[in-house]
Amino acid sequence: MSGDVLTSSPDVVVYAGPTISADEVRGVVPHARVRPPVARGDLLSERWSPDDTAVIIDGYYREKLAVGHKEILWLIAEGVRVVGAASMGALRAAELSPYGMTGAGTVFDMYATGEVDGDDEVAVLHGPADLGYPAGTVALVNLRYGCREGARTGRIPAEAGERIVRAAKAMPFANRTWRDLDAVVDPGDRACLETLRRLIGTGEWDVKRLDALAALRAAGERRAERPVERAGERPGERPGAEPAAWAADTALTGITHYEALKWRSRREYAPGRWMTDLDVVTAGRLFGDDYPRLHEETLTGLLTGFAADRGLDLEAYVRAGLGIAGAEPLPPVLAPWLTETERAALPVGEQLRLVMVRVWPVWQSEDWRPVVLERVRESGHWQEWSQIVARADEAAERTRGRLAVPPPEICAKLFLRHWHGKGTSAEVEMARRGFTGPQELGHAVRRFFALDVQNARASGNR
Repeated sequence: MSGDVLTSSPDVVVYAGPTISADEVRGVVPHARVRPPVARGDLLSERWSPDDTAVIIDGYYREKLAVGHKEILWLIAEGVRVVGAASMGALRAAELSPYGMTGAGTVFDMYATGEVDGDDEVAVLHGPADLGYPAGTVALVNLRYGCREGARTGRIPAEAGERIVRAAKAMPFANRTWRDLDAVVDPGDRACLETLRRLIGTGEWDVKRLDALAALRAAGERRAERPVERAGERPGERPGAEPAAWAADTALTGITHYEALKWRSRREYAPGRWMTDLDVVTAGRLFGDDYPRLHEETLTGLLTGFAADRGLDLEAYVRAGLGIAGAEPLPPVLAPWLTETERAALPVGEQLRLVMVRVWPVWQSEDWRPVVLERVRESGHWQEWSQIVARADEAAERTRGRLAVPPPEICAKLFLRHWHGKGTSAEVEMARRGFTGPQELGHAVRRFFALDVQNARASGNR
């Protein structure tokens, strides 16, 4: 990216509350999209473009699952600049700055240098979003910062500050209210505690808020200063802290990309019922008679593209990928991936192509699901398979408490009876639908188990 000049106006998305309010965020970055404190999956559900900036200030880690490290790495790999400061953002930035996340401010420095290391240093209890996330407890890093500033300016003796921090650290973070702090500090330090309360309250010693404002100003300035050179130090980065090169394709698993697809397409299609685009694809894989054809055509198209990139025709690419010389027939070890008919009727080149399509995860690192998803969206099956998901949820709701869903391995075993046929095998039929084995199939079946039972009973009654 060195030397590139940015030509479009990127977006800034800020995750904040209670450290800083949405209005305060917009006061610094007027066009920012302000989101609640970040939780697991929130980054993946946002629409991003390369050169956008995500500013993580606050995040959940107790009431909801904390934002995942791989979610942040995924954003970085997508070309999004991720800045962390003040609270959860500072903690994650200290952990991920070697991989390209940008840390900003004093709290980030405290974590990055090892001065503090506990999640509880930045944690506070807070109220609900509709009340503006009112903080109910005091952040330990604010006390540390206040005591440091107090000692520097002569307003709090250093020894008193050390005793106050020590007393606060010994308390659970959920108990760090001003009243409870007043009860546990030495009586002689209560005047110092009152000074901390006053100056943290005015914002002068509220280091979390100060850091949040600094990170937002940096993000806003970067957005305003267009075009800018990308190389070199950028606003908000620690001086001299160059992020390491980040090879996303080798470090991120397909799971992360799958989660991104899932979260981005999640929608409430009926009150209390949720569906993702991947659920629609799963319904097709399980119940769509036409799905194996669509799967095979799509993955063959991908293989053809890979071959063209290497200047090969498809058969030459497949033979090279499987390690089979030009004149060699299908090795016996690969024969189980074909049906009896395919082994008897298809030329060797076609057999090899089918094998590579069916054992895709073994030979290809490219995730087929986004491409198949696009094909399904364009196909005439989208509505039909979406309705299967809805019917599955209805069946599950009707039978809740009366029908026990078996473990995945049993679900898979029961479902495989649908695909059992002469001259084929369970492995071939799973592979034709992109399932890598009974465990993956079984997990996919569980949501649809009640519908499958319902269908079987209806079929038996006919």
